[in-house]
Amino acid sequence: MRISEAAGASGVSARSLRYYEDEGLIVPGRISNGYRDYCQSTIDRVLVIRSLLDSGLPVRLIREFLPHLTDGADGDSGVPRAEFVREVQSYRDRLAGRIADLSAQRSALDAYLREARRPG
Repeated sequence: MRISEAAGASGVSARSLRYYEDEGLIVPGRISNGYRDYCQSTIDRVLVIRSLLDSGLPVRLIREFLPHLTDGADGDSGVPRAEFVREVQSYRDRLAGRIADLSAQRSALDAYLREARRPG
């Protein structure tokens, strides 16, 4: 299928599909006129990529892990490598720290607003 059809089938924009290709996350086929040709397995891979991106993982980690998840490289399809798990854990921990910082800032703003609303 062409890029516009692939975009519709996967729910991502044609621009996103080109970006995923530029980042080495997908490799669509090419037909004789040079147009990209997306098969169902590429669409399935795009759905996995989108899910991982939606969870907040950076493209660097997705690029590193995706072949092991979707292609069965080294015979361990679906089994995360220990280093990837450590990277994801570290990313999650950093995210939790940022959430804690933002929560503290929100609490400080709430306290300020409560004080500012007091009469007198």
